[in-house]
Amino acid sequence: MERRDVRNIAIIAHVDHGKTTLVDAMLRQSGIFRDPSQMADRVLDSNDLERERGITILSKTTAVHYEDTIINIVDTPGHADFGGEVERILSMVDGALLVVDANEGPMPQTRYVLHKALSAGIKPIVVLNKMDRDGARPHEVVDQVLELFIDLEASDDQLEFPVLYASAKQGVASTEAVLPENGNLGALFRTILNEIPFPVGDEQGSLQILATTLEHDDYLGRMVIGRVTQGQVSVNQTVGIVNHEGDVRRARLSKIFGRIGLKRVELEAATVGDIVTLAGLPDVTIGETITDADNPEPLPPIIVDEPTLTILIGVNTSPFSGQEGQYVTSRHLRERLFREQERNVALRVEDTKDAEVFRVSGRGELHLGILLEQMRREGYEMEVSKPEVILHKSSEGEWVEPFEHLYLDVPDEYVGPVMELLGPRKAEMTHMGQAGPNQTRLEFVIPARGLLGFRTAFVNQTRGYGIMNHLFEGYRPYGGAIDEAPRGALIAIEDGVTTSYALDNAQQRGTLFIGPGVSVYTGMVVGENSRPTDLELNVCKRKHVTNMRSSTADEAVRLTPPRPLTLDLALEYVKSDELVEITPKSIRLRKATLDKTLRKREKIQKI
Repeated sequence: MERRDVRNIAIIAHVDHGKTTLVDAMLRQSGIFRDPSQMADRVLDSNDLERERGITILSKTTAVHYEDTIINIVDTPGHADFGGEVERILSMVDGALLVVDANEGPMPQTRYVLHKALSAGIKPIVVLNKMDRDGARPHEVVDQVLELFIDLEASDDQLEFPVLYASAKQGVASTEAVLPENGNLGALFRTILNEIPFPVGDEQGSLQILATTLEHDDYLGRMVIGRVTQGQVSVNQTVGIVNHEGDVRRARLSKIFGRIGLKRVELEAATVGDIVTLAGLPDVTIGETITDADNPEPLPPIIVDEPTLTILIGVNTSPFSGQEGQYVTSRHLRERLFREQERNVALRVEDTKDAEVFRVSGRGELHLGILLEQMRREGYEMEVSKPEVILHKSSEGEWVEPFEHLYLDVPDEYVGPVMELLGPRKAEMTHMGQAGPNQTRLEFVIPARGLLGFRTAFVNQTRGYGIMNHLFEGYRPYGGAIDEAPRGALIAIEDGVTTSYALDNAQQRGTLFIGPGVSVYTGMVVGENSRPTDLELNVCKRKHVTNMRSSTADEAVRLTPPRPLTLDLALEYVKSDELVEITPKSIRLRKATLDKTLRKREKIQKI
């Protein structure tokens, strides 16, 4: 069966190259909104964290009508940490729009998502976005894209990619490098219809739908999104669900939905090529196949890259436990983490010997940080260990570790200091060249361990002008120990509330994380020591009141503004003997062992 009235495409790009803005423009010009001017920007970035950070975290589907064709669009994350989202949705589409900044050209994350798409045999269309900005260099960028395709071993058919020039912000696309003044996206829609293959499949065969995304509805419960690869599906049909071990269980569909724009549209039936949302399958998980109950034909499961980073998440054991959060027990934590694992295919959650601690593994600090931030906003309290890389044993029996390809764009005057930062982290330079006026492009291969805590040091060293990206390179033999940066902590030695008088003395010892009037407890890290050793001090000390008047009595205490801890900064900053305490209202650093005497005893035992 040929579905010439349907096209299924994904939109892939590097972070901030404009793919979500392009989807906005396609929705506005498709005629599905009564008043397009009232439509919000970045409508598919519906998650609060996505809007705050300006990135796409979760892949989402929408659909537009053009002429007599339904174009199903899947917006994908641009960051490699969310590669699990990219890998699972590629099974739903036949083509992809590769959006590239006409000035910056292909960036590291472009390479990652494009490699996944080409490996899946998907037909690409290259869209050079931001053509309206100064500095656009379309001809050079097209050459760079072609070199990237060749480097990624694209097929001959994939190398014959059409090129469109666009401004997603203005809603204009053209086949020429000069954009028309009063244009629209007609050229883009026509190219999609002409170049992207239409779905083909056996309508009379056994039903096949691969579960690629999960949603939740307050009334219908769990809902699964997937593409009908073969056969037909209808409401009230009894289907079989084949799990990863090949076992089949039966279920009955209660609802079938399609999408038009941002709305779900109820359907009676769907066939080959349709992307549908199914209700009535309460226990289905991502990667399982929905098929005929009596004649099951499972599809190959989704295979995603292994996690590279792991943390321990445990019940909050600080003296402030339970004061700010709603969910504080191990049962709450366990249910939430395993529920997340069901819909986040790149995440791994395991029990440990301690019933109150769970091991969670993911793709990177951002991947794990987003999960922790979501849980925090939902009312969970927890404490988290320092992130560690996951080591594996090779077939020869030696330990191997994940390595990353690090890309840095650095102002020329900071090249030397940045290279000094990377030396102790066992980074090897692979390339050095110009990235633009007064900008140097540096490329390194570095153990993933070496990147822990590097971003903050890099931003500080380059005064915020450096640009950093990294991609998973592969596994290599273990490179030996990397010493932690010699950073000492300022540690509170008593419970109480901080005072300006005590903090005035403390700030002379280093950088503070807190200001006056903040509740602290023994063993809590309140700042960074200017020396490499830990220093315990009293930040709750009050000035003695006497009836004697001194010459300095009326001088006001001037405190340097503290450096507040964000979750991302805390995860980079925490040391192996510390924990990050996370609550809905606070982010705190603390020593794993709060008692001063026990800490000294543990230190002696290690020696």
